[in-house]
Amino acid sequence: MRRMDGGIAIIANAPPAVHSNDVEYRYRPDNDFYYLSGFREPEAVAVFVPGAESSRYLLFVRPRDPERELWTGPRAGVEGATEDYGSDTAFTIEQLEAELARLLGTADKVYFAIGRDRGRSQQILDLIRRAQAERLRTGSGPVAVLDPGILLHEMRIHKTPEEISIMREASRITCLAHEEAMLTTRPGQFEYELEALVESSFRRHGAAGPAYPTVAASGPNATVLHYQENSRRMDVTEMVLLDAGAELACYSADVTRTFPLGARFKPAHRDLYAAVLSAQKAAIETTRPGVPYDEPHRKAIRVLCECLVSLGLLKGSIDDLIEREEYRQYFMHRTSHWIGMDVHDVGIYRPNGQPRTLEPGMVLTVEPGLYIAPNAKEVPVRLRGIGIRIEDDVLITSGGCEVLSATAPKEIEEIEALRQSAMGLVSVPKPSRQKSPQSSEGAAGAGQDRRRPASRARRRSRSREAPRGRPRL
Repeated sequence: MRRMDGGIAIIANAPPAVHSNDVEYRYRPDNDFYYLSGFREPEAVAVFVPGAESSRYLLFVRPRDPERELWTGPRAGVEGATEDYGSDTAFTIEQLEAELARLLGTADKVYFAIGRDRGRSQQILDLIRRAQAERLRTGSGPVAVLDPGILLHEMRIHKTPEEISIMREASRITCLAHEEAMLTTRPGQFEYELEALVESSFRRHGAAGPAYPTVAASGPNATVLHYQENSRRMDVTEMVLLDAGAELACYSADVTRTFPLGARFKPAHRDLYAAVLSAQKAAIETTRPGVPYDEPHRKAIRVLCECLVSLGLLKGSIDDLIEREEYRQYFMHRTSHWIGMDVHDVGIYRPNGQPRTLEPGMVLTVEPGLYIAPNAKEVPVRLRGIGIRIEDDVLITSGGCEVLSATAPKEIEEIEALRQSAMGLVSVPKPSRQKSPQSSEGAAGAGQDRRRPASRARRRSRSREAPRGRPRL
């Protein structure tokens, strides 16, 4: 609350989302609200009043209702909001208008995100306007409405040790699913069967489910960056790009692997895959504290351009190709984005117009790729219709970085061993549940703590609930 410098903050939870008619999607709380409160029920509002003498954190929640709870499950109620979730004071949601009107009358500014829930936003904005109108008569009331993300998203971009433990576990679960996919996928299956395999693996290992729609893109579908239909039959002569990540306790993993549907990479596939893998390794090597966040992107571009020239897909000097962005016909997206509670997590990339410097506790993806359209006439036929992406989640540490998703196989020899087993040619061990993330402290990785997450975080991961207690603002 010390970051607020007066005023009050109003953070509303997300409304339920309708699937169709009177059927709702499984409820997921608003990330900012959950980050601060750990409270998962809909129709809730958190209010923070740093200048108050006692009640600085208020929760407005649904009241207990035995009849409704029979249908939708138990509610915390007012009593649970204070005892289990650490609020100083709690009220029923029906008391929100009266209490907010009182608090707004003495607040000089209000932190409130407009537009996430139209009905709730309108209710709160009406109260703010009413308080502003009273200012002429009373001499007090809000003169500014500010986005709470100014404060919250700077907090969320720097992960706490507990958050990191949860993200490690989400990545571990994700890696198990990717390895299982390589070990069991057969040519002739449909993409949706691969999607089902991966998402069932997430659930079997304790995740809430996928953090985003799974991309299971075989053959030319892999050249579509956010392909989601997953309806094509997979052919033994092709590869499949699998972009899938688990969500655990509202934290996301985001991992992509590309592997052959047969027992081995075809020569053309191997050449392009090796190019992407070299670019990704070079980008990860630059991912450390003190470097601009876009340095991995610049390094990946340079390595990809060198490989594309060697393969005859680009011609000219590397510097000229980069300056003219000739590579964008084959690699058209950025190499990294923040990851956390959102898959594309919050946090400013260019404060004051300059690339942000990486700091310990930040987590970002490193995901170069190559995508050669099926109709790319200037490209040899053997290389057309191929899409490859390799993506890992990378934690910035004090001495370098830790690849949270390192146990998902990506070396050509690893993948081919699994694929040969899938095709019945050899036998390999089943995926291990105990593998630890890879760390990189400088080049060697010395000194990185590779232990399992702390017990408190493990309890949170298993229950898919936030630890209950004081808020973080």
